[in-house]
Amino acid sequence: MEELKRLNKYIAETGYCSRREADRLIEEGRVAINGRQAEMGTKVSPEDEVRVDGKLVGAKKEKPIYLAFNKPVGIECTTNIEVKNNIVDYINYPKRIFPIGRLDKASEGLIFMTNDGDIVNKILRARNNHEKEYVVTVNKPITDRFIQRMGNGIPILDTVTRKCKVEQISKYIFRIVLTQGLNRQIRRMCEYLGYEVTALKRIRIINISLDVPVGKYRELTPAEIKELNQLIESSSKTEEASLPRAEQKNIKKSVITQPKADNQRKLGNRR
Repeated sequence: MEELKRLNKYIAETGYCSRREADRLIEEGRVAINGRQAEMGTKVSPEDEVRVDGKLVGAKKEKPIYLAFNKPVGIECTTNIEVKNNIVDYINYPKRIFPIGRLDKASEGLIFMTNDGDIVNKILRARNNHEKEYVVTVNKPITDRFIQRMGNGIPILDTVTRKCKVEQISKYIFRIVLTQGLNRQIRRMCEYLGYEVTALKRIRIINISLDVPVGKYRELTPAEIKELNQLIESSSKTEEASLPRAEQKNIKKSVITQPKADNQRKLGNRR
């Protein structure tokens, strides 16, 4: 007897999108099973025909793709191909991939690209060992008090940021390690203290450090992927409901959606 899987997991395992995005597609009535509109919670087998926006979603799981990309300033972390300078067109990868989380258009640095919808949810929900390290340049001299206050929590977005590691590098540059990802968090923290960020680069996510030139990418090694999964496995089981409300909202915003325009474009046309 064929194993039954929840529809959202089935779609995610094909590499089409994340589970959360699959739920949204199902709710919008864009998913059909054997010619009939799908409902939330439905289970399917490999024998069932699943289509999204009329396009067949293959039952065979694609080989997972995990890329470390050094995003340049000016590139948008969106899969919407109608957006100028979107990250998918910029990379021009031969298979469907999407970013894990976001990095502001005005920022540069490390971001993961993948076709594995499951790892998206694991990383975005991870609370422990999910460090992200940045090098930040500001518009005026850094003081000891600035470093101390940045590291002990700043009130933004109806919450107080978690304590974090902050280290001064030079007169205008500091390093910061976050374990959360509120919208434009570093920029908002600096603004609260009267500083303006003039340059921001992410140099590490969990166990992966930035080691490729701007605009380039590389595949993660099997050893890196194994370690990454070990680090996020236990923490990803934490229910999102236990997070502060501001962080719950941020997680939802961080999952990149696959717009209809993207679904209608054949990636095979790309070199």
